[in-house]
Amino acid sequence: MQQKQIDHFLHQTQIAGHISGRDVAKRVASALLMVSICIIAGFGLQGAIAGFFVVLLEILAYPLNKRASQFEKRLSLQSAIAVFGVNWAAMFPFLSFAIILAQSDTLPFIIIAYLWIFGIYVHVSNTFGLLPVYNWSQMTVAFGTIFFMLWGLSQNPAFEGRQLYWLLTAILTGVYIVNTFDTMNLQKDTHQALERARQEANARLVDLERLSRSDSLTGLMNRRAFDEVVQSMMHQHANKQGVTVFLIDLDGFKPINDSYGHEAGDAVLRAVGTRLEALANRGDRVARVGGDEFAVLTANVTSVKQARALATEIIAKLSETIPFGQKKLDVGVSVGIARQGPDASNPPELLSGADQAMYLAKQDPEKQLNIYDKSAFPVRPTLEDRRILVEAMESGQIIPYYQPKISIETGQIVGFEALSRWEHPTRGTLSPSHFLPMINELALQGTFMAHTAKHVMKDLAILVEDGLDPGQVSINMSEVAMATLMGRKELFAIIDRYPELRPHLTFEITEDIFIARASDIIRRSIRLFRQAGVRISLDDFGTGYASLQHLKELEFDELKLDTGFVRDLGIDPAAKILIEGLVTITKGLQVELIAEGVETAQQRDMLRDMGCKYVQGFFYGAALPLEETHLRLSSGGYAQRRPASNQSVA
Repeated sequence: MQQKQIDHFLHQTQIAGHISGRDVAKRVASALLMVSICIIAGFGLQGAIAGFFVVLLEILAYPLNKRASQFEKRLSLQSAIAVFGVNWAAMFPFLSFAIILAQSDTLPFIIIAYLWIFGIYVHVSNTFGLLPVYNWSQMTVAFGTIFFMLWGLSQNPAFEGRQLYWLLTAILTGVYIVNTFDTMNLQKDTHQALERARQEANARLVDLERLSRSDSLTGLMNRRAFDEVVQSMMHQHANKQGVTVFLIDLDGFKPINDSYGHEAGDAVLRAVGTRLEALANRGDRVARVGGDEFAVLTANVTSVKQARALATEIIAKLSETIPFGQKKLDVGVSVGIARQGPDASNPPELLSGADQAMYLAKQDPEKQLNIYDKSAFPVRPTLEDRRILVEAMESGQIIPYYQPKISIETGQIVGFEALSRWEHPTRGTLSPSHFLPMINELALQGTFMAHTAKHVMKDLAILVEDGLDPGQVSINMSEVAMATLMGRKELFAIIDRYPELRPHLTFEITEDIFIARASDIIRRSIRLFRQAGVRISLDDFGTGYASLQHLKELEFDELKLDTGFVRDLGIDPAAKILIEGLVTITKGLQVELIAEGVETAQQRDMLRDMGCKYVQGFFYGAALPLEETHLRLSSGGYAQRRPASNQSVA
């Protein structure tokens, strides 16, 4: 026999042994029933002999079937032949019950004999239908038995009949046999079809699982799969040197996307993925965990020195020029490193540490890599901090204060900027620097923006109801409001409650929003808000990523000159030149210019001489709560200038 046929036979034997060993009790019980029927029919001795051989063969077959059913152990060919032989031989005493009862002169016992033989057919075809060797060997014997029974019945004087009648019975039996063979073949085809369908379904599930765990662009692991691998490898190496995570962020990737299109950006990401895989040693894992963020996980780094060396190698490799068509693309790299240890003993701590290290590396142009050291890093806000912040907003501890915007010529208040303060029950009044970083890091910008907008609208309604004119009141807008559908919808729902207050409302957007989101999204948001009657102010101009191109593309009503320019007036001649230029630009664009951070009379006078009409700063007053703002407006709406001795940076 060929090896393939032998293996097929061994496989079938193991399954047959398992089935036969499982059905022992059922076979013995049915044999005892047939012995009883044979005794009643007057064939007690023959029935007892058949029953004896059934029990004997079951005793012989049991250990063989038990051995065969142990799938974890390979079955020898000799054992398989023994299993086949004993199971095939066991058919004969079972078939003999039908032959014995077929000798009866009584019709009910004849019917029992045929029911018994047909029952054996059904049992064999259903049990061994997918095991051809066992199925055909046993069915052939059973089919031969029924013809032998028919021949014996035709010779019984109690059932005389013409030869034609017995021939018809034999023909019908043959038809039944042929149909049985055909049914078994169809069952086999059906099973194969179902098996193919199962395999295809499993293959699809495998593909879906692979897709859900891999990045479609680079073929690397995605964040979900990487997090699982981090957990597994940290557990595996907990008692060894531990693992090290390198979190890699690409600097300058967005300009490539904006300038050359997404195809260029995709080419950069694929090249970075390929290069990282080439750098990886055996057992290292590489993943793309974000838009332009990658990660390397390794257990091969055993010291800080090795970690620095590998990070330096990563930076050098990824900083090499990436060809794209006729162009050559370059990106910078920032790497954050975290090692498993007391400061990072679980996956969240390890990944958070690498993220913090990467962020600090990204902030310092002179430092492309950073290694996480818990004692040297600021404490990250926790879920408890998040709960406290949310409760502070809900309980009205965080509220808007209002700093006036002033007309230089008249000293009249022309509006306010809403600046949040936290009236802390134990720490006093806290400025935004104490809680805004936590709000940003805990992803509460949307909640904070909506909270501030609701408060400002309520305060405005009170002022207007009391017959006061607050002028234009500015609210600083977050990226969430300007660049997401949900943020815009939430903000529109708030201002729609006060349609009469829209002429008093200004939304301030800062320059950092331009690098965070595509300009077309920002332009659409600005257009929608302006159509709703809300003014738009471009805040902190000249300090970030806004440019003259943005002044050309965006629709806005007001430009706020950053404090840094005003502070340098009278100190740096360039500040005066730049401000004069911006005054000219805003006049040409027919938008208002407001200078922030005015703290001295000299700054005010220089701004007035350059043509700037509106200012804001500590010289004219700090931000105050609603009650004092109400008094300011009630007293005539003029700014109360502070004495020179009290002037300080707000």
